[in-house]
Amino acid sequence: MTRILMLLFVIAVVAVVVLGVIMLVRASATRASEARAAVADNPREILKRRYAAGEIDEDEYLRRMSGLSQDW
Repeated sequence: MTRILMLLFVIAVVAVVVLGVIMLVRASATRASEARAAVADNPREILKRRYAAGEIDEDEYLRRMSGLSQDW
């Protein structure tokens, strides 16, 4: 009887540890994806992508980048 209880206890501890690790990995992945989304929404990053894609020329890029650099 004691061995069965010890075995169940060990299984429960292992299950808790595994679930904890899974939760930490998911939370870390969520934070990483939120950070990537925040960088992607940054106006400077959007401007860089538009310039790289050829949507705007160099003069427009520099003018807009200058406008973003000013403190209002």
